[in-house]
Amino acid sequence: MSDSTERPLAVFDLDNTLADTAHRQRFLERRPRDWDAFFAAAPQDPPLSEGVALARRSAEECEVVYLTGRPERCRRDTLDWLAAHGLPEGRLHMRRDDDRRPARFTKLAILRRLARTREIRVLVDDDELVCADAERAGFPVLRARWATPSAELEVAQEREGRT
Repeated sequence: MSDSTERPLAVFDLDNTLADTAHRQRFLERRPRDWDAFFAAAPQDPPLSEGVALARRSAEECEVVYLTGRPERCRRDTLDWLAAHGLPEGRLHMRRDDDRRPARFTKLAILRRLARTREIRVLVDDDELVCADAERAGFPVLRARWATPSAELEVAQEREGRT
């Protein structure tokens, strides 16, 4: 059930959808993975022009919401990054610091919660498993295929529940 008086939501992932994480992938290639360094480097992520342009266009008709697997402890850096790159203002949904469920579970739970009161116009995400589960649940999805895929990030999202 959605409230038709409010604009629909356009929900955007961050890593490899709006932010290019390629420069910090090296922290995930180490054993053990250096999660502190990986997230500490996020403020230096270059923006992905395709994703940023899509978010700005979406803001013309929708309320933009950000949905990331980044842990809550990264909130300040993430908000600063969004503002520094001129992204539309919007609520930021992050995983709890101690939540290690795969991204497809955490994100789908948040999407369902948002959809109780608002129309979800689109989810934009690069994670194929997140996209597939969201589509099966009836959400419209646009796959962000403009960043170089990272096998290490995919493992981190699905098996380790870290981003």
